[in-house]
Amino acid sequence: MCGICGIATTSKAEAVSPAVLTSMCRTIVHRGPDDEGIYKEETAGLAARRLSIIDLAGGHQPLANEDRTIWIAHNGEVYNFPQLREALAGRGHVFRTRTDTETIVHSYEEWGEEFVHKLRGMFAFAIWDGRERKLLLVRDRLGVKPLYYTLLGDGTLVFGSELKAVIAHPQVQRALEPKALDLYLTLEYVPAPFSMFKDIHKLPAGSILVYKEGQAEIKSYWDVVAALPKKREVTEKELPAIMDELYALLKESVHLRLISDVPLGAFLSGGIDSSTIVGLMRELGASPLKTFSIGFEEVSYNELKYARRVAERFATDHEEFILEPQALELTEKLIRHLDEPFGDFSIFPTYLVSQMARSRVKVILSGDGGDEVFGGYEHYQAQKIAGSKAVKTAGRPLSRLINTFPPSSKKKGFWNKLQRYLLGLEQDPRLRHLRWMTFLSSRDKGRLYTDDLKTRLGGLEEMTELSPFREIFAALPSFDPINGELYLDLKTYLADDIMVKVDRMSMAASLEAREPLLDHKLVEFAFSLPGGLKLNGLKTKWVFKKTMERLLPRENIYRPKEGFSIPIKHWLRHELKDMLLDYLSEKRIKEQGLFNYGPVKKMIDGHLTGRKNWSHQLWALLVFEVWRENYL
Repeated sequence: MCGICGIATTSKAEAVSPAVLTSMCRTIVHRGPDDEGIYKEETAGLAARRLSIIDLAGGHQPLANEDRTIWIAHNGEVYNFPQLREALAGRGHVFRTRTDTETIVHSYEEWGEEFVHKLRGMFAFAIWDGRERKLLLVRDRLGVKPLYYTLLGDGTLVFGSELKAVIAHPQVQRALEPKALDLYLTLEYVPAPFSMFKDIHKLPAGSILVYKEGQAEIKSYWDVVAALPKKREVTEKELPAIMDELYALLKESVHLRLISDVPLGAFLSGGIDSSTIVGLMRELGASPLKTFSIGFEEVSYNELKYARRVAERFATDHEEFILEPQALELTEKLIRHLDEPFGDFSIFPTYLVSQMARSRVKVILSGDGGDEVFGGYEHYQAQKIAGSKAVKTAGRPLSRLINTFPPSSKKKGFWNKLQRYLLGLEQDPRLRHLRWMTFLSSRDKGRLYTDDLKTRLGGLEEMTELSPFREIFAALPSFDPINGELYLDLKTYLADDIMVKVDRMSMAASLEAREPLLDHKLVEFAFSLPGGLKLNGLKTKWVFKKTMERLLPRENIYRPKEGFSIPIKHWLRHELKDMLLDYLSEKRIKEQGLFNYGPVKKMIDGHLTGRKNWSHQLWALLVFEVWRENYL
């Protein structure tokens, strides 16, 4: 695992500066504290920070082919590299290291741009082809590893694993992208290809960027749509064979991710996803098997008893950490690690459990991706219920009534769920999924945004009209309704929220996180199954749960879904109150000219008195203001 960055320019532009490359690379030391390397020629330069996992002595980057005409800087892991290496050696390629990175170089040398179809893993890398005078940027299929880039006015391409590396280039301008701000306040994250900086972009998951002499072209090389077989019906008689195949794929995926020359462990929440990973690690003989969990003083947020049950079942070396409100001292530090506003407040437990794990291991396996692949979220149930005649008739009147009640103080109080669900019913059916995943409606934004911001946005468009949602909605007819819901989350929420959180927070602790449930072969198999096997009636993750009955305690399989969250609504009323009132003061809000203060004050007053739960909206605004002060 590493952090990478680099520059490619035209023959007419100024030569690449080694000092600039070094400056960019030093911003991502946390991604690779073990080593630093730079390769430079007149019109291209690559740099890498290394967290050494495989071939500790020989894996220095950037790394080249035999005649040093092709160079690579690589972040991630290619799990099938031993098989690729054997095939390439048989074709005459000479290897100097035991790394997966060198295997990528020779794969490109042998198969050209089609080589990416042979890679199985998580990766973001840059290849400089000195013979063709072109640069390739490649990001893995599911977007586990990040990659940002910008094209300057003189045709120079600047890229990096994190935004901080890109903006360290002296010619990169820091300006706000209004559409990204609008999407962030709607979703709590910024979806690709946007970033919060104008003209700096995320390379979309499953894409290759090819740059040559000032021109950049982006090509998609994988989408689960293209991998779909013809629609299949599944009979009850076929279910045992399907579950056997699913179990075998899960086991293979975990097995691939155990390759390492350093100690590894697993995050363990006690839910079905992380418990499955731990159980399969034990079945595959991982030893010692270290597991790490995080809990809270607030009883309704604490899930440690479920994690302990699994740890005892599989005899793991288990450690726990109790998160206390004092951890909020991390707020500004974590926002800086994110580089752009990010409203998912589970960054706190993710960072702290990563920090705890890093004191024992360098590599961690996590259960991320299970909800998007197998159908674990409540909004999938909500979408199904919304189609009933009774709900269509009573939804709006009930919404007006229920939303007069104050919110529950519990993590997932009944009123909180019901209020959110009923607000979604007020939307057009096509937009309900997005409404259940959003936090500011068009009406709310109409009040909050100043006229100047609305002008800069060109009006308030529905998200379905913005990239990437426009393209995703166009692909939905390829799926049945349930798989269509999963696909929408796979392409947006998973890649641009969940994976951003896990990558930045684990890398902030210099820890490599691996996600077995996002192996692309497993994902392709899961999407080949009818949606009804995932959401069976209102039973979420049905086929996954039935499959794992052979391995896990039923208590862990069928426990209510909790999610990796924190009591932020309480913290905003107490430990974070002063910070909230400072950054969202009337003076600050009016000075930046983006928001009207009246709606902000109404949210603050309503939240602090307990009449309303505005924690998501206030946290998003607070994070934006901290980011704006640090970066703009």
